[in-house]
Amino acid sequence: MPDRWIYHFADGTADGGREDRDLLGGKGADLAEMVGIGVPVPPGFTITTEACREYMRSEQSPEGLDEEVRSHLTLLEQQTERTFGVGPDPLLLSVRSGGAVSMPGMMDTILNLGLNGATVAALALQADDERFAWDAYRRFVQMYACVVLGASSRAFEARLSKARRLCGAATDAELPALELRAVTQDFLQLAESATGRSFPHDPYDQLTGAIEAVFRSWNNDRARAYRRVSRIPGHLGTAVNVMAMVYGNQGHTSGTGVAFTRDPSTGEPRLFGEFLINAQGEDVVAGIRDPLELAAMADALPDAYAELTRVADLLEKHYRDVQDIEFTVERGRLYLLQTRTGKRTAAAAVRAAVDMAEEGLIDEAEALLRVDPEQLDQLLHPRLDPDAEAEPLARGLPASPGAASGRVVLSSAAAVEWAARAEDVILVREETSPEDFEGMVASRAILTARGGMTSHAAVVARGLGLSCVAGAAGVEPDVEAGSVIIGGRTFQEGDWITLDGTGGQVFADRVPTVEPEPSAYFGRLMELADRHRRLKVRANADTPADAQKALSFGSEGIGLCRTEHMFFEGDRIDTVREMILAPDEEVRRAALDRLLPMQRADFLGMFRVMDGLPVTIRLLDPPLHEFLPRTPGDVDALAARLGADPEVVHDRVDRLREANPMLGHRGVRLATTVPEISRMQARAIFEAADDAARDGVSVKPEVMIPLVSMAEELGGQEVLVREVAAEVMRERETSIDFLVGTMIELPRAALTAGEIAAHADFFSFGTNDLTQTTFGLSRDDASTFLPHYIEHGLLSDDPFRTLDVPGVGELVRLATERGRAVKADLKVGICGEHGGDARSVEFFHSIGLDYVSCSPYRVPGARLAAARAAIGDRIPSGPQG
Repeated sequence: MPDRWIYHFADGTADGGREDRDLLGGKGADLAEMVGIGVPVPPGFTITTEACREYMRSEQSPEGLDEEVRSHLTLLEQQTERTFGVGPDPLLLSVRSGGAVSMPGMMDTILNLGLNGATVAALALQADDERFAWDAYRRFVQMYACVVLGASSRAFEARLSKARRLCGAATDAELPALELRAVTQDFLQLAESATGRSFPHDPYDQLTGAIEAVFRSWNNDRARAYRRVSRIPGHLGTAVNVMAMVYGNQGHTSGTGVAFTRDPSTGEPRLFGEFLINAQGEDVVAGIRDPLELAAMADALPDAYAELTRVADLLEKHYRDVQDIEFTVERGRLYLLQTRTGKRTAAAAVRAAVDMAEEGLIDEAEALLRVDPEQLDQLLHPRLDPDAEAEPLARGLPASPGAASGRVVLSSAAAVEWAARAEDVILVREETSPEDFEGMVASRAILTARGGMTSHAAVVARGLGLSCVAGAAGVEPDVEAGSVIIGGRTFQEGDWITLDGTGGQVFADRVPTVEPEPSAYFGRLMELADRHRRLKVRANADTPADAQKALSFGSEGIGLCRTEHMFFEGDRIDTVREMILAPDEEVRRAALDRLLPMQRADFLGMFRVMDGLPVTIRLLDPPLHEFLPRTPGDVDALAARLGADPEVVHDRVDRLREANPMLGHRGVRLATTVPEISRMQARAIFEAADDAARDGVSVKPEVMIPLVSMAEELGGQEVLVREVAAEVMRERETSIDFLVGTMIELPRAALTAGEIAAHADFFSFGTNDLTQTTFGLSRDDASTFLPHYIEHGLLSDDPFRTLDVPGVGELVRLATERGRAVKADLKVGICGEHGGDARSVEFFHSIGLDYVSCSPYRVPGARLAAARAAIGDRIPSGPQG
């Protein structure tokens, strides 16, 4: 058992180190650190994550915690000169969660804890404002009932709406004290009827319940969903931060707001945010009132704004990163309630990192470590076509950039359901809450009728890289009716709309988009990455257009060209089918002769685009039945086009079907039994190489044999390829430099890599199939049960997303070592989609691979990941400040 469960903000030793954040949570560690550097913070204390873990283990409050809480409450009373639970100057508290890793929306904050019938009267006298006191009590009862006791918020919101109607009030701030008192009494009854429990009036009972609610929140549905998407370990637990209340709703010299030290959408170096006069914190994020831009605070509260500007600059320089600050001004005095690393869009992350490096605030290595490689994908997606003739139906705040089209869904559950049917959806809500997180993840974009630039919808959308328009006027969702009014037009669930999160616009139907143009900051970041990385980065591309896209993203070659994709181009599929169904070798060769110029043209296009860069071409991999029609009617139609006997064609199609084609007659097995296919493809490659070279193109072909499991298979294909190359060079009186290698995608190939290397110039690990064959599962079917494995801790990650290092990774490492032991200059890379995953790239760097290859859009992320991996080699082990 630890020596203590609680640290006071002022007596912690927090300095931003890893150990402090693990113990105190990010919020608690930052509060202690802010106190240490002289930032104005209300007094308070942090209950450690160890207490949460003990609570989860024993399902009860840890031994000794109660005594420590009472002791620290006494200290708070001394510091504030207020008394908890009694008048005439009652101490009220806020209670917030705070994990080691920021998890926005895990549990709503409890404010004004400690109020009851006696203390609300004392608060009214102390503040000389009865309306303020009853508003605070109303808020507390509603929050506590919903967050701690588990009541639904609907009845409370309905009662509050009724009060506004009766009083003719546009906002809650206009409700008089008498009406707020009646609302609060009704809220107490609603809480009891909704939960079957009396609302706790003893302040210490209230605090105990709130602390335990924070502990429980670590494992609620939305917290688990967030951890799953963000890859946050489930064992960490959350800290609890208990803080003396300060009030932003004590008149026009008070207020509350959220500030970022740089614009979280663009990265521009300016103080950015929103605030409200005479309000509490949840009013800003909930969208109950329309917030003001932070710049307006300079006129409304000039002294507090000047102090906020000074403190924001101090915090950014201290933490050397963008800060997200929550603040309250109480009767002209500024208090900071928290600071944390600001979540930002990918564009903002890139600009902030580059700017800070150029400002000298951080070095190049730190700048590269500041940008998540997976974020870069957000910069490479379409935007609205500026030539599209589309008039917006509604406008709102440009809360998260990018454009997306999708079908309207009106609830989180509907978003998940529609997305499971492979439909693109846009989640439309009055406003989002943490309960909507899974639906937000399933959506292409988010539209809300209420809320600001720092609302829940805006913050989560930016973190997920989703387009978001918030606070859109003229958007009226009706969940029960299954429809939404947008700009006076009614849309049913399932209708198409388009959002422009950059301009804050909503359009009917699907609007055309154009490809993005990454900013100059993006290019400068990539230049930094290329200076620091060792791993080369190639792309998987099957057409000249794909290759051109890869080249524009900085690809250094093609690591995988899947020739089977070319077989489906245009009307050549019938020629392919004629070759497959040929009754003898003569007919098959005739079909292959017609395919040869088609393949030659394909490869010529690839070589021209990748002038001077290597192009790895994989010979035919799938089983032949994948090219054949499946329904009887389609088979009959094919027979008619080929002028063949339908009965014969049906029989041939039936005989080619396999029980398990993943492990069947495909890859090198097909090439071994039907070598004329390999001969045609090899000839097409070398003839195209010669044609390209005669046009002045520098050609570097690499021929890859798939699905090899033993050296003898590769040996036979190596001889075949080299024979064909010699024939072409002799016929054309030319010389072509080329490599012959293999794709390592079977465990036996990895284990016998030393023998296989004798016939290979290079290895390319097909980690997608290597994962399938190592685990013995199908990536197409595993989605039905892998989430269960991850949720219950059997797997930490989806092995098709992030490489399984202990199993698949060990095979890659072993094969690399055994192959290079035989052939020291063996080129080794990977061409599975793990090549675009940052953590997988880090592993590939660590075992000395030469390159990774991934889809074109993931190339920039792989370049950055490779640089971060190289930087990691230079960072000494142990805690970093």
